[in-house]
Amino acid sequence: MSKFAVIGAGVSGQGLALLARKLGAEVFVSDKKAINDDVKKLFAENNIAFEESHSDKIFENTDAILLSSGLPLNLPVISEAKSRGVRMIGELDFVLPNLKARELICVTGSNGKSTVTALTGHVLNRSGLVAGTGGNLGTAAASFVEKNYDAVVLELSSFQLERATKIMNANVAIITNLAPDHIDWHGSYENYVAAKAKILSLRGENNWGIIQDRDVDMLRASGKIITLSWREKPEHAHEFAGHIFMDRDCAWLLMGDSRVRIFDYSDTSLIGSHNLENVAMSLCAYMLVCNVRTEFDARNLLSGFKPLPHRCEKAGEISGVLYVDDSKGTNVAASVTAMRSINMPKVVILGGQGKGEDYAPLAEAVKSECEAAVVLGSECEKICDALRNSGFEKFFRVNSMEEAVDKASELARPGMCVLLSPACTSWDMYASYKKRGEHFCRLVQEKLVK
Repeated sequence: MSKFAVIGAGVSGQGLALLARKLGAEVFVSDKKAINDDVKKLFAENNIAFEESHSDKIFENTDAILLSSGLPLNLPVISEAKSRGVRMIGELDFVLPNLKARELICVTGSNGKSTVTALTGHVLNRSGLVAGTGGNLGTAAASFVEKNYDAVVLELSSFQLERATKIMNANVAIITNLAPDHIDWHGSYENYVAAKAKILSLRGENNWGIIQDRDVDMLRASGKIITLSWREKPEHAHEFAGHIFMDRDCAWLLMGDSRVRIFDYSDTSLIGSHNLENVAMSLCAYMLVCNVRTEFDARNLLSGFKPLPHRCEKAGEISGVLYVDDSKGTNVAASVTAMRSINMPKVVILGGQGKGEDYAPLAEAVKSECEAAVVLGSECEKICDALRNSGFEKFFRVNSMEEAVDKASELARPGMCVLLSPACTSWDMYASYKKRGEHFCRLVQEKLVK
């Protein structure tokens, strides 16, 4: 009987432990933090031993250590395993060879990957396939192993991809876009991009990739690639198998001499031009998986899809002012994208706990896209300094979300948008971006009923 030690008891670690157990292995889970009672019960029911600190039990007669996603590269227990010569296996290398789905679609990117993952699964299910969606989105990849799916759509983080070494055999691999993120974890932007690029190099021979035309050089992309651009003939279009052209009111798939309309922008209720790109990539994946090369009923496939919470989600409309919750905008690139994607005058709410990013690009976007900014949180002064240095003066400091919504509402006129897109994490004031977004939406709804 094989013996595995799993590091981490979160969603990913639980999935690895249960899969290893189902495969007949003896399993021991080690987490340096307290494990909640429900998870302890789950482990007990499956005869899985565990500990709430890292000890030498991890290395006792262990055939290999299974690494859950997101573990820091410099974690002492990982360094110790290296020094002892213990074999370590990343989540994807352990899980994906056991997947039985006919089609595998893998999605990564700096922003939009959750939306593309969820929407691709939705479209495939609407088309008549039985599709499961998960991975970094919330449902552990391991949970799909024993189920009979026509297709599985997995969101993959740079952390998961960093440790991937085996061919993943993804029929379609999507990189939504690239922008600096998680530099503290990877050590450099170059390392971060290299981790993301693995989704292409490990996708399998003759399988498809979908990427932004502007990211081709960074990714060193090759093979069967479809690029996306808002230009009909961008720089790299002639080098690859196809091109998604984001036209004025619809998206086209150009392949050779063929030109197929993917969808009309009026077919979706998602807010922002970045979400139009997300829809185009999702529908293109459907076309590739289902071998669709003629026009189809995109509106029907998109019907019923609701935006993922806190990602440019409509929070309400009051006296002609649209309120948009983009609390998931936790880095500069995400917030810049949100501001540039919403084509109306805006008041933006910024601030929270930072990631060590440069706020100069954020300030330039505010200057060009917004009439005013309301700033709060521990990064307040750094963001205000960046705004001032850019020559933008119409910013207002506040101490709470209540004050932020009140001030933004005071500044906004009919026909404008109040956009919460903080460019920061929430951890200085909230337990998660979800809690922050929920508070913002609740405050908007309270104004709505007054």
